[in-house]
Amino acid sequence: MNNTQNDWSEVISPKSSLFDLRLNDVWRYRDLLLLFVKRDFVATYKQTILGPTWHFIQPIFTTAIFLFIFTGVAKIPTDGVPPVLFYMCGIGIWNYFSVCFTSTANTFVANAGIFGKVYFPRLVLPLSVVMSNLIKFGIQLSLIAVVFGYQVLVKGYEPKTNAAILLLPVFVVLMALLGLGMGIIVSSLTTKYRDFTHLIGFGVQLLMYLTPVAYPLSFVQNKSYGHLLAYNPIAPIVEGFRYAVTGAGSFTPGMLVYSIVSTVVILFVGIVLFNKVEKSFMDTV
Repeated sequence: MNNTQNDWSEVISPKSSLFDLRLNDVWRYRDLLLLFVKRDFVATYKQTILGPTWHFIQPIFTTAIFLFIFTGVAKIPTDGVPPVLFYMCGIGIWNYFSVCFTSTANTFVANAGIFGKVYFPRLVLPLSVVMSNLIKFGIQLSLIAVVFGYQVLVKGYEPKTNAAILLLPVFVVLMALLGLGMGIIVSSLTTKYRDFTHLIGFGVQLLMYLTPVAYPLSFVQNKSYGHLLAYNPIAPIVEGFRYAVTGAGSFTPGMLVYSIVSTVVILFVGIVLFNKVEKSFMDTV
């Protein structure tokens, strides 16, 4: 009997406490994580004609609409940045957050069938969503690079180069972790309160207008509602990403610190809540 017990290759035991996160299990299942990333990326373009080209089409059309509404009609300034480049930067980093958030927000409900059949760290699935969408963001980043090169070489735009360009990876990682943290919080709540599934799309649209995607942060700072953006941890990331690319904007180091602290807190709360819900979510989904 003792020999049989020693032959086990995997031992699954209940978690001892709410903070027993077992993040090392995610690393042990890294092959499964990469498999889910590949699945998400391939499934997105399966039976499509244009494939990854959709990641160019969406920001181009959105930029065209922003140009018409916010530049042509509303006459909102863009801090001296060419409007096309200004909107492209905001749309690119915002799209990455919104996709990560909305996709991870449905983790438990969308994958209940898999969770009920086999054991693996449940956090692997939302992490795979963030990583697969990072590939898609890389495609859109290449489009931003093309627009930037066109504005500099053809239009004569002179960006204000600064050391913040070195922080581009930091802004992307912060946006990924923030989308992951907020997504798994909502995902944990939807197992019991399905109303959140109806609020996600609507809430993301409202959140975009509280984020300097279509306007610079300087445009609203002195307005009566400008203080609302001070509590939005996404706003400094979008403004900082644009500042790193163009050198223009109202970004400050304090804004980066606020976003880092907010992201860490939100992610920690999300992982703890996710850890609590995953033990019994099959009873409510």
